[in-house]
Amino acid sequence: MKEIISLAPGRTCLFGDHQDYLGLPVIACAINRNIKLTVVQNDTGVFKLNMGDINEVRVIDIHATFSELAPRDYFASSLRVLRRHGCIPNVGYDITIKGDIPINSGTSSSSALLLAWINFLITAYGVDAEVTPEFIAKMGYASEVLEHGEPGGMMDHYSIGVGNIVHINTKDPFSCTIIGTELKGLITGVSGVPKETIGLIGELKGNALLAIDIVKQNFKDFDLNKAEIQDLKKYCNYLPDRLIPYFEAAIKNHHYTKLALKEFEKPTLDLKKIGELMNAHHVVLRDLLKITVPKIDAMINAALKAGAYGAKIVGSGGGGSIVVLAEPGKEAPVVEAILAAGAIEAYTVDVDPGVRILENSIILKN
Repeated sequence: MKEIISLAPGRTCLFGDHQDYLGLPVIACAINRNIKLTVVQNDTGVFKLNMGDINEVRVIDIHATFSELAPRDYFASSLRVLRRHGCIPNVGYDITIKGDIPINSGTSSSSALLLAWINFLITAYGVDAEVTPEFIAKMGYASEVLEHGEPGGMMDHYSIGVGNIVHINTKDPFSCTIIGTELKGLITGVSGVPKETIGLIGELKGNALLAIDIVKQNFKDFDLNKAEIQDLKKYCNYLPDRLIPYFEAAIKNHHYTKLALKEFEKPTLDLKKIGELMNAHHVVLRDLLKITVPKIDAMINAALKAGAYGAKIVGSGGGGSIVVLAEPGKEAPVVEAILAAGAIEAYTVDVDPGVRILENSIILKN
């Protein structure tokens, strides 16, 4: 019988929240909090999923084709997607799922679970394509976003699948480039306030796209990827007041992401400068997109007062977590300050190499 251990890390977004679904670039990194699937072949013709962290057990027939999908059923949608690529389950497995990524916190526990699951399926049954980190990420995006018609982007799947620190260029032609393998001084703070993903992303995306469309109607050669921050006033003159914040946020966040990329491309990182850009990015997310909540703001203020170089909310918003950049070796007082401000968890994190198989072996049956 086969035994497979499949691991996928969480991720944090350093720059570019609410940008990937607009075709704008993102800088994100995988972090060393993870979801791990320990999988042992059975003779029952089913997947038995034991999710001890949430006290749930699910049984899936290996031959199920899922002509209809329940909302957010990514186990089912990924099986459907992978079948199109020649991944056909023919034996069952008992699957134990464990993780230390906080659920619904903005560090992509659901995408990590999905990619660990997809990598297990590919390892167990094969596919009719070359298996690369990018392919695994692409299958994750197809399963979570395209198959369900959800409004999210590609950041989660590619930052987890490819690992390290990545610059993700979401416009055509798409690219995902590793720009670093280490970033000392990273801290995650978890608010305990559940984030609001699909509804919030749908609203922000819809308003941003509407604003961009109005600008394009008045400036036929307008290209969001080439728009500069100094041109904002010219474009905003044509927008109704209610849409201006969404358009302004897109331009400003792109501006800060471009500046951050230049910093990451330097041979020696200037952590203070990267932190300053994180702070500027957060101001846009807080004041223009209004995706923060009081506890998140309190955690960020506490981190900065304790000496952190920079801090920002992560992900869709409405709660969730923050990412903080502190002086390496002096993270402890920042962690303590975040906890004192009401965080339910705060801890240092390292950059992770991405989704991977830890074990793929044959075990003898007694």
